[in-house]
Amino acid sequence: MKLSLASRVLAVLLAAAFSATSARAANTLVLPRAGQVGIGVAVQGGSLLSAGDYGQEFGSGGGLTVRLRYRMRFERAIGLSFDMQRLAARTPSGRAGAFDSLTDAPAVLRKQLRVNTAGIEFYQMFDTRERTVKSVSAGFGLVQTSARLSNGETQFPIAGDGIYLSAGAGVERFFIRSWAYDLGARYMAIFHDGSMNHDVQAHIGLIFYAAY
Repeated sequence: MKLSLASRVLAVLLAAAFSATSARAANTLVLPRAGQVGIGVAVQGGSLLSAGDYGQEFGSGGGLTVRLRYRMRFERAIGLSFDMQRLAARTPSGRAGAFDSLTDAPAVLRKQLRVNTAGIEFYQMFDTRERTVKSVSAGFGLVQTSARLSNGETQFPIAGDGIYLSAGAGVERFFIRSWAYDLGARYMAIFHDGSMNHDVQAHIGLIFYAAY
């Protein structure tokens, strides 16, 4: 009985301490305003659906994304997005690649697809005066692809550059001053060499809004 009472007292004290810590953290938040620029870096995971030329040959992998986000009035934002993905071949051997037409050359296989994108994104944000800010986005940009071959060489470019259209959703969770966790998911329709490919991504990282 005494142990149970002590446990309850301890639980109440821990809850009070957590509430006080949360309150102090909330007081240190400096939420971004219109006119501020956010700089974010995140790791991502992505996968191509099996439809499309790339999707039939390559599957999933990781990458890195860098985002610049400019807050505007009316809970809107515009930004630049730069992504680098490395997607593995769906089968261990990959599909024959750059030098198939050379009958006297050894078979060279594509082991990994490297996708670099650069584009513009438009955001509609919600709850911008709260610690957790939600958003939906749409964007477009350029796509550049290359392949790592089984002989260690790089096939570049693959049929020139392409374009993409994107749609996504995300959350910024501020934890101290103008620093926030950045989580989100995005779908990209990649148009390249007459084919439409479908890329699904998720990312987690940090974003910081510079004061002015």
